[in-house]
Amino acid sequence: MDRGTERGTPPSRGAGNGAADGPAAAGRVPLAVVAVDRDGMVSHWSRGASRLFGATKEEAIGRSAADLLPVSGALAEQDTPPYGMYAAYDGLGPDLESSLDGGLSYPAAGRARLTVPGADRVDVLWWAYPLVGPGRERLLVLAADAGALRQDLDLDEGTVAVERIAPAFALHTDFPGADELARRLPEILPSMSVGESARIVAQILELGYPVMEFSQNDRVPVTPDWGVPRRAERKARRERAARAAAEGLPLPQDDRDEGEDLEYVAVRERLEFLNEVSGKIGTSLDLSRTIVEVSRAVVPRFTDVAGTYLREQVVAGEGFPDGVPDTTTMWHRVALEHTDEPGRWDDVVPVGEAMPFPAHTPFFQCMTTGEPVLVPRISEQMGHAIASQFEKRDIRPLITGRSMLVVPLKARNVVLGFMILLRHPERVEFNDMDRVTGAELAARAGLVLDNARMYTFQESVAETLQDSMLPHIPPRMAGCDIATRYLPGTLLGRVGGDWFDSVKLPGARTALVVGDVMGHGLNSAAMMGQLRTAVQTMAALDLPPAQLLRNLDDLAQRLGDTYLATCLYAVYDPIASELHIANAGHIPPVIVRAGDGRSELLDLPTGAPIGVGGVPFEAIRVRVAPGDRLLMCTDGLVEVRGEDIGVGLATLTESAAHPAASMDDACDAIIRALNPRGGRKDDVALLMARLNGIEPDDVAEWRISLDPVEVGRARAVVREQLHDWGLGRLADGAELMVSELVTNAVRHSHRRPVELRLVRGDSLLCEVDDDDHDLPNLSSAGPTDEKGRGLRVVSTLAREWGASRTKAGKTVWFELTLPRR
Repeated sequence: MDRGTERGTPPSRGAGNGAADGPAAAGRVPLAVVAVDRDGMVSHWSRGASRLFGATKEEAIGRSAADLLPVSGALAEQDTPPYGMYAAYDGLGPDLESSLDGGLSYPAAGRARLTVPGADRVDVLWWAYPLVGPGRERLLVLAADAGALRQDLDLDEGTVAVERIAPAFALHTDFPGADELARRLPEILPSMSVGESARIVAQILELGYPVMEFSQNDRVPVTPDWGVPRRAERKARRERAARAAAEGLPLPQDDRDEGEDLEYVAVRERLEFLNEVSGKIGTSLDLSRTIVEVSRAVVPRFTDVAGTYLREQVVAGEGFPDGVPDTTTMWHRVALEHTDEPGRWDDVVPVGEAMPFPAHTPFFQCMTTGEPVLVPRISEQMGHAIASQFEKRDIRPLITGRSMLVVPLKARNVVLGFMILLRHPERVEFNDMDRVTGAELAARAGLVLDNARMYTFQESVAETLQDSMLPHIPPRMAGCDIATRYLPGTLLGRVGGDWFDSVKLPGARTALVVGDVMGHGLNSAAMMGQLRTAVQTMAALDLPPAQLLRNLDDLAQRLGDTYLATCLYAVYDPIASELHIANAGHIPPVIVRAGDGRSELLDLPTGAPIGVGGVPFEAIRVRVAPGDRLLMCTDGLVEVRGEDIGVGLATLTESAAHPAASMDDACDAIIRALNPRGGRKDDVALLMARLNGIEPDDVAEWRISLDPVEVGRARAVVREQLHDWGLGRLADGAELMVSELVTNAVRHSHRRPVELRLVRGDSLLCEVDDDDHDLPNLSSAGPTDEKGRGLRVVSTLAREWGASRTKAGKTVWFELTLPRR
């Protein structure tokens, strides 16, 4: 009704302030604003209320609201019968008197006719909104002159099918709590969304005029009906119809017409309600949010309590539940909305509880038949039967005497869950038309929930796939600390082609890898998995960075020419304090110097992406110092459509230089700096390594000549070195394993002396190098075999062991856990 009003145009009449005496402009009408405290006394009486009800503010404040407002009792002695007071749907329901005496805890509305001294009878539309919270006000009553509104809208008395109206209030109604009520507008008018309430509150506070209807398809929970006849007339009409049926006479034409009008209005009411509910649910594919939307959409318009239960498989995000539910099926209470005082239901029926339902309950009947179950009133006996399911809790006071409707939430003829709808004892019972409405509501809600469930299931599968493809890198490698982050580009594309990795190499070195397969989805993720596996395999062969990328490019050519990938491969040598890096079309890494905190992009030969074919790759060596940090990432972190990538690289370089309490904090700070609003659409893989280095005093090396006598010397130098390092408790085991490895190396080497090295870091690493390219095999030795037990001893005593080929031969190594100090 306010759609024709433009912002910034002052109204010709205020909302309840009586500022002007001219006719109200279309879409705006003066409102009387009355607040009633918890004792039933008037605590606020606007100037509009003075003009409409004939009492001044001084006369009204502190008086009983029932003495001043047009309640049924006050009108009973008038010569002209009053209009009935109607709720939202079929003309039944409580009147304003029930609201004033605290008998209602949900919004109500209606019409009344009153006599103001010195004026004709006035047809009044009223709205009553119970208030919650610690304030003294208990009820907000708004009222308008229906006659004036009819005149503004050019309506005649016989008009039936007209737009509904919804009241609001303006700041200049001089109501002391207007600011608080404006902030709590969504609580007072629960059908409003957050966005709508923000717009309306801004309009009220800035422009100061009432909003008569919030939108084309959304209105407050209850509104007066222009066309529904008064209750007495409906009763008389039913009596005439009964007499006519008993006497075999036709129903009078007027009664037939009025009955058709009433039926039309009731059907229209339900269609409007279902359309509104459909617009409020399914705004996202998030299952938990959808559940809350479904519950809130029906409270308090259709019901006073709404409890939503879902099957265990649906809540767990698993596949579609099979079979008909039975008495062993677990149902999870996932949402509970109500209009009772806060906390009344929370302790007795908490959200998150799971329980089965026995066969004698209406809930079991609903979920096995897939049809709504209507209980006009919950009897004492039924209340006791339902309460028996709740151990050590008595829910009978919450449910006994209420009207109940249980509706199934179905999709593809399978029951996903059900909703328990309860109305207060004072409210009209659910009827057969409500059953039909509830069934349609549940059908729409079930479809929305199934869409959210399928999305949640697919999202879970995608996350599982992505997690399985991304490595779980230990935070500490030899001589360096590592932190990683992976961010999907969008909620709908959690699977992508970005990856990172680290591989342990001989000589206490570590390979650091970041790659990006161009594209998104499962195909890119599958390609990424193949390339990552290939990199791990070739890194274990200790291939130089340039040669590794060359081999990876050849592999991509064999896999197909439809995918390209970029890759950055670096080998960190903590003993030599050196990085050996090669690049295949990837963005350059950032290095942050520990000495002065300066950060810079490393100038690398770019190279072509993996998959182009026939392009050479180059590698460079970069000197580093202990404490330097290396940052490698994919372009999703720095590239924004429509913006030069140089801007993102500059921001990356700057943010990487900022100090942080930990590696994880540093990664988070970089992501916040590059993605402040979460607006990037590409995947992000980030790997940060702090290059701690290994001190020379923590490394001991010996050359062992190819003479079996030298095995004894190897045992002796290892024992002596471990005692010098304070690791005497490891000497016996280490000496035995060194003896086995050196013996094998001396036996199989050709010309070059055997090299023995001990490295003390987070663990004790022992490496034995020789010039034989054949890797040793772990075998089982028989009782009479003289050989084959050495590696079995190493495998048993070492925390971890392995062997890898090198340019000159091979390296066999083992690790021991350092004793706690």
